[in-house]
Amino acid sequence: MRKPKAKLKLKSKSGAKKRFKLTATGKVKRWHSGKRHILTKKAQGRKRGLRKAALVSAADTPAVRAMLLG
Repeated sequence: MRKPKAKLKLKSKSGAKKRFKLTATGKVKRWHSGKRHILTKKAQGRKRGLRKAALVSAADTPAVRAMLLG
């Protein structure tokens, strides 16, 4: 008899792996954009705020989780 085929493993999106992290409670963490260039015209407080991580909005979370979990 033939051996039953194993199911294929789904791969995560490699771009999403680099951009998002899952927290312990299952929320999705992301970094702010706008901190790479043209920084002289941006206020110091604005740049300081861009350093911190943020959470992905509730509307986008299911799509991002699907990309991460394959």
